[in-house]
Amino acid sequence: MEEAVDSVTPGSLNSAHGDVAPVLSVRNEESEEEPTRFLSMERNQVAVAGPGVADRLVTIQAGPLVRTEGSHATIWCNVTGYRGAVVQDFEWSLYLASAPEREIRVVSTRHGDYSYAAYSSRVAAGDIYVERLSADAVVLHISRLQARDQGLFECYTPNTDGEYRGSYNAKTNLTVIPDTLSVTSTAQTLNKVEGDSLQLTCDVSRQTQQHTHLSVGWYLRSEAGAPPQDLLTLSRDFVLRAGGPYKQRFASGDLRLDKTGSTAYKLTVHRLQPADQGLLYCEAAEWIQDPDRSWYAMTRKQSEKTVLKIQPAEKDFSIQVSTERRAYTAGEPLELRCSIDAQNVQERYFSVSWVFSSSQVAVVGPNAVPVLVGDYVQREATGQLTVRKESPSVYLLKLQSLRPEDTGKYTCRVTERERTLTGDFIDRSKRSRNVQITVQPLRSNMTVSLSSNSTEVEEGRTIQLTCEAHSVLDKATGLSVTWRWADGKGGAKQDLAALDGEGVAKPGPAYSERAAYGEIRVERIGPSAFLLAVHNSVPGDEGQYECAVSEWVQGTNRSWEKMGEKSATKSMSVKAVESSFSVSASSRKPSVTYGDSFDLQCIVKPRHNPRVPAAVTWRFKSSEGAGDAPFQDLVTFSHDGTLQWSKASLGMGARTTVDRTGNVSNFRLSISRAGPGESGTYRCLAQLWRRTYNRTWAKVAERTSNPLGINVVKPAPKLRLHQSNQSVVLVEDGRVQINCSILAQTSAESQHTVLWFARRGAPDEAGGPSEGGEAQAELLLKINHNSAFEYGAYAEEERLQSRVQAERLSAQLHRLTLHRTEAADSGTYFCLVEEWLPDPSGAWYLLAREASGFTRVVVKQPEVRLQVEETESNVTVQESSSFRLGCSIPSQSSRESRFSVSWYVARAGRDGAEDCVFSIGHDAVFGNGNCSPSEAPGPDSRLRFERTTSDLYSLTVQQARSGDEGNYSCLVEEWLLNPRKAWYRLAASRSGVTVVAVLPQVSTLMSVVCSNESLFYFVFFYPFPIFGLLLIAVLLVRYKARGSSKSQEGKNGAPLLWIKEPHLNYSPTCLDPPTLGLHPGSVE
Repeated sequence: MEEAVDSVTPGSLNSAHGDVAPVLSVRNEESEEEPTRFLSMERNQVAVAGPGVADRLVTIQAGPLVRTEGSHATIWCNVTGYRGAVVQDFEWSLYLASAPEREIRVVSTRHGDYSYAAYSSRVAAGDIYVERLSADAVVLHISRLQARDQGLFECYTPNTDGEYRGSYNAKTNLTVIPDTLSVTSTAQTLNKVEGDSLQLTCDVSRQTQQHTHLSVGWYLRSEAGAPPQDLLTLSRDFVLRAGGPYKQRFASGDLRLDKTGSTAYKLTVHRLQPADQGLLYCEAAEWIQDPDRSWYAMTRKQSEKTVLKIQPAEKDFSIQVSTERRAYTAGEPLELRCSIDAQNVQERYFSVSWVFSSSQVAVVGPNAVPVLVGDYVQREATGQLTVRKESPSVYLLKLQSLRPEDTGKYTCRVTERERTLTGDFIDRSKRSRNVQITVQPLRSNMTVSLSSNSTEVEEGRTIQLTCEAHSVLDKATGLSVTWRWADGKGGAKQDLAALDGEGVAKPGPAYSERAAYGEIRVERIGPSAFLLAVHNSVPGDEGQYECAVSEWVQGTNRSWEKMGEKSATKSMSVKAVESSFSVSASSRKPSVTYGDSFDLQCIVKPRHNPRVPAAVTWRFKSSEGAGDAPFQDLVTFSHDGTLQWSKASLGMGARTTVDRTGNVSNFRLSISRAGPGESGTYRCLAQLWRRTYNRTWAKVAERTSNPLGINVVKPAPKLRLHQSNQSVVLVEDGRVQINCSILAQTSAESQHTVLWFARRGAPDEAGGPSEGGEAQAELLLKINHNSAFEYGAYAEEERLQSRVQAERLSAQLHRLTLHRTEAADSGTYFCLVEEWLPDPSGAWYLLAREASGFTRVVVKQPEVRLQVEETESNVTVQESSSFRLGCSIPSQSSRESRFSVSWYVARAGRDGAEDCVFSIGHDAVFGNGNCSPSEAPGPDSRLRFERTTSDLYSLTVQQARSGDEGNYSCLVEEWLLNPRKAWYRLAASRSGVTVVAVLPQVSTLMSVVCSNESLFYFVFFYPFPIFGLLLIAVLLVRYKARGSSKSQEGKNGAPLLWIKEPHLNYSPTCLDPPTLGLHPGSVE
């Protein structure tokens, strides 16, 4: 990606269509204000296209992109799904983090004056431009990235679709970081001699916060203006790569790059060559991985250059011929190598000639093309001779098959041709020492041995014989073998098969048909080893086998000559399978539990023989059937390895598996999640089958195993509940919780049905029902194992549906909750748990049932704490006056209590009989108490009732009469609201007696006045206006006589008596006579 960036120039940016040039947009610096967008939908609106129409989609390079300051940055953008114009325009904008809502226009392909002033100069200078890749794809280039370029770049495509559909813009984040890459190497001039070693060190460091990789490389510029050559580069993936001309030197270890410190990279060059002369420098690049998983070179820097000068070495050379040994046998290969020891061999031109006993064999020129001479041309054409250049300094002469006439002296002659400064060529030649080679003629010392896998094999198995030839002349010597068989009773030998030296097999006449079906097989398993295999052996194959090996040698005319023949014999016997064929059945679990698994083993002897395989059929007779019912086939494991399921096994489904253990004839029937349907008798039927040479099968024998009885029983129940008894005593309107805890269960798959029972009546001390209560427990509610819920008769009779709650807190804990308890809920409660398990068919069956301990519940009414003031008192009143009767309640049973208050009076002469004076019920209704007063309430009633506080009541009797005398007391009844919202009387209490005496009325002036209405007005109202007029008259006379003498004063100098308006007190109810009095200050 970096190379593409480096090669891009504004003048070379052409579109894929060839008709659209890159646009460099320029905008005046005066217009920095963001223009108003009248079509704001263009940027962000997404419209829904009609059926079958693709929406416009703008895609931008995924961010965030991290680039270094001063580097060349690119961001690509494309659009798809558009309509209208073929060539799409693109507008680039920037949003800074400090003002994320403000758009800064950068460059556009549509308007030349698109850029804001902050970027117009850079766009005009070509530092920022848009490269069009195609009609709908562009790349934004920022040549010298600045720190202020950091922000959110937006790529926007103006609408050409005629309507708004899809997205018209995309954004990516660009982060600009400082360029901290540092590459340093000491600038120096070095003078070296060809063949010396060189070491240079380069320090590379960076301070980047992001996760980046470094690539470091060394480069050589041989002369000014020439392109640099890669010496050795450590890539960003930490892979060392050498340049093309230096790969061989890198592979040989002459060129290496080592990291000697955290920032130090050392270049080492061994055996310097004149071509290594020039300017050496180190170049490093810092790479970062973009979100699209591609790597980008953020920055690249070079170090100072080192001048390297190399003085060439001398041009002398030496040669040497080498071989493994000097003595050979005819037919063996010979390899001679001529090695040239010289400096800079690759840059020099050598010709090599091979000479045998003063006769030239071949010449290899500088172009590495061999030229053969004389008879060696024919030997090279037949592949018996090879001449080649193995390496720049090694030449090979190889004779594939030596002959006795190849005995002699071999020499290598090397000639170097060098061009002088005058343009002439100078040849320098050298000759190696003679190498004496001796070739001995062939002599046969071969021996043959015959071995077998076993002297006795079972019928159907393979007779395998191995024939090995020892002390052969050479591995390349031709060998042939002939296999023969005799019955061992003096009969004639018969040819089984033969294998010639070229590996072609030929069966004998009597065995051609079996060989055609592959039962007779001969092959060469080694250079001097041969194999005979008689597959699917039968008793008739028993006898004596012979292996005859012939040794052959190829002559000079490529014809084969027989050197000799040796043989070996071996007797083999074949054991018939019927003699040891037996079958037995066994099981480790004669009795299994519901849901468990059991295995049945059917063991067939002898061991499995693929040539005489066994077919096994498992048979079954159910214990639920009649005793003389036949066995039914379940599954057959056929001799060809296929499984055949019968209809009788369909009920077992996927719970039945059949397999065979390895090469052992052990056939296993496995049944998982056993149920009652698998209880019965099992047996297996085994058959032996032999495969004939014509690929047909024939049954050899059949055996039936012993019967196996399997009994499938239900699992032993392990259900256990918490059975301790407990008692709960609470007050009405409370809540009681009863737990049913399961301590143990039979299986993890167990499901439970929980039944809650209750015994009516308050329980006795032992936890059972009390005397007179119902001893029979009744069902309250039931939760089935499948989570079905139903109420029992007890809940319906007692109307408990709305107050009872059953919960399953966990698999082993259930809870019954009674809300708003009342006295009728008293009784004994317990739970009954039923354990259910699924059988293999999925049906649920009841395994066990267990009852919990008893919970004795006693629901009591609140404790009676009602108290009424019992103090006795005496009250004496005048007739027609009033008296007050109090009723105080210092203690009550509950804060929710309400009271019914009634006053009674016992009059003299009534023999203790009481009359109801007043009553008020607990519902605050007068006359709704526990008695009916004789005087009806109303506005004319003489009774006044007051409740000054919640526990203080009073009754005032007005206009007392003589008949009101007697002994008064109040009766208080305490009422409470039960959980069913019905009121009931909890307690009653009577106060102390108040003795009331009424005195007869005596006539007084006040009583007389008050009893006569006319007299009352004459005395109390008419005098006021009269006194008022009189007072006014006195004031007028006094005013007129103020100027007269003191002779007009009264006796003793006292002023006249002036009477003010009297101060009058009276009661508007006429209960007290008015009081007329003169107070101090009434007379002046």
